[in-house]
Amino acid sequence: MVEEFAAAKVNLTLHITGQRADGYHLLDSLVAFADVGDTVRAEPADQISLKVDGPEAASVPLTDDNSVVMAARHAAPGTGARLHLTKVLPVASGIGGGTADAAAAFRAMRRLTGHTDAPRVEDVEALGADVPVCLFSRTARMRGIGERLDFVDLPRLPAVLVNPRVEVSTPAVFKRIAHKDNSAMPDIPVLADVSAVAAWLGAQRNDMQAAAIDLVPPIAQTLEVLGHTEPLLARMSGSGATCFGIYADDEAARNAAAQISKAHPDWWVAPCHLS
Repeated sequence: MVEEFAAAKVNLTLHITGQRADGYHLLDSLVAFADVGDTVRAEPADQISLKVDGPEAASVPLTDDNSVVMAARHAAPGTGARLHLTKVLPVASGIGGGTADAAAAFRAMRRLTGHTDAPRVEDVEALGADVPVCLFSRTARMRGIGERLDFVDLPRLPAVLVNPRVEVSTPAVFKRIAHKDNSAMPDIPVLADVSAVAAWLGAQRNDMQAAAIDLVPPIAQTLEVLGHTEPLLARMSGSGATCFGIYADDEAARNAAAQISKAHPDWWVAPCHLS
């Protein structure tokens, strides 16, 4: 049996810089990964099968178009496996749950079938625009439709992820965005500590945030609640509804998570580190 971790993907920034003729949006995004996520296990079998457990298992469809199943078949065509997904991340939440699961399943199947060569972006592009960055699960500047990756060194960021238990349709958010030819990020400077990272990020954007709030108002409440915990920065990730706060240290992040969980016990709240 092999096991792969599917880390939550957090868009620290998300600049929409254009749209291709085929409808794909062009992005310029600084992406980091959390130490909270799902787990994919794979062991040899005659056919592909999938079992799902974990706190978010009820929201995962056990169908042939499940991202884990599709990625496993893409990684090793004609090879069977018993796949086991432990689902911790909420679905349709802007932190790449299904995408990270697909990338983890791809890595797991490659290991299971004895492939030791380094993964390549082009190996997984057909699985989705965000799968390449999740394949490596390293902080990166992601451009184009997700295929252009430049890895970035950032200090470890104490953070809290918060989802108000609402799902968001990414296509619906894109449809509500009026301007899709916005400016790209500037060059990323050397950022030595958490305060420097938060200050630089504060001058950047998530161009999906306003449209997502218009579509799903609870996102605004989530950001307000995060703001009351005195983060260095609070922002929505991806197309939402998950938002994140970055804090000065681990204790501040833990206290913020406890405060939010107590006030909103029905929300999904996860203290973590981003790197």
